[in-house]
Amino acid sequence: MKNKTFLIVLILIGSLFNSCDSDDLEYQDKFETSQKTWLDFKETSNDSYKYTVIFGSWAGFGWETTIIVENGIVIQRDFEYTFTEGISTDINQDELQWTETGSEIGSHENGAEPITLNEIYDKAQNDWLIDRNNTTTYFETENYGMISTCGYVENGCADDCFIGIHINSIEELY
Repeated sequence: MKNKTFLIVLILIGSLFNSCDSDDLEYQDKFETSQKTWLDFKETSNDSYKYTVIFGSWAGFGWETTIIVENGIVIQRDFEYTFTEGISTDINQDELQWTETGSEIGSHENGAEPITLNEIYDKAQNDWLIDRNNTTTYFETENYGMISTCGYVENGCADDCFIGIHINSIEELY
């Protein structure tokens, strides 16, 4: 009888810990499925790929940044304004389109961060998809099951409020 009581208490404690391990992520199941798809892609592509991040502002301008990753290391970042209506008229022409390689990667302020998809999935899990009060969270997987949109908007915010990422495409390099 003592062993049965001990076993029941142990099971109850175990289920308590399991229930305390509640998911603080919105879209938990979809995220885990997408992360598995990413890890499979990472393996088959030898962690060598490119992805394109897009941004569009309510003011009329937009840009895209293509990040090239080879063997898990960012080797190039390409940026281009795709719509220029609404951007400052005194912007330097060299800032409208550029390419960074080697030690200059990350030297320009505009565009998406020069990070890997591993880092994007980490940000998704540890920041963008965390369940928050007063926000609407978005998670889409339109890149063959990998992240296409991930982030959140504070409720009531009207202009350029999305915190996260929009990935237009993900492709193997080789």
